[in-house]
Amino acid sequence: MVRVGVLLLAVMLAGCDTVQYEYQQVRQKFQRPDSPVAGDAIAIESRTVTATGYAPISIQAGASRGHKVLNAMRVSKLQAYKELAAIVHGQYLFGTTQVKDMVVKNDQFNAAVGGIIRGARVVKAFPIQDDTYATILELDLRDVQRAYLNMQP
Repeated sequence: MVRVGVLLLAVMLAGCDTVQYEYQQVRQKFQRPDSPVAGDAIAIESRTVTATGYAPISIQAGASRGHKVLNAMRVSKLQAYKELAAIVHGQYLFGTTQVKDMVVKNDQFNAAVGGIIRGARVVKAFPIQDDTYATILELDLRDVQRAYLNMQP
């Protein structure tokens, strides 16, 4: 009985080592050859992404035009952050199609974006024509990559 227990323990521990080894193999397979592994002092070339958010001014809540402009500024910035999150983390899409008697009755899909964006900076915030406000954000992907590699085991 003790031998069986020791044998099972050895098999389980060997399995953990195999899983770790396979994880490393998969990580190396999908890692670009020139991208650094955590702890390496290799310089990563600059890669930035930009996203622009837009917001209409006239439909914002507010007692005065100035207040509406401030709200549009805030909304356009949040919209730009949403675009950056979609670029960095991707979008979750969920769709349904209802068919009855071989005829499509209802076709719907929803999209969601989620994630944390750190280190983005406002490049420019400006009005477009009379009723739209725009904000352009920029994010250096080197910072995102460093944060991701530091989280890896």
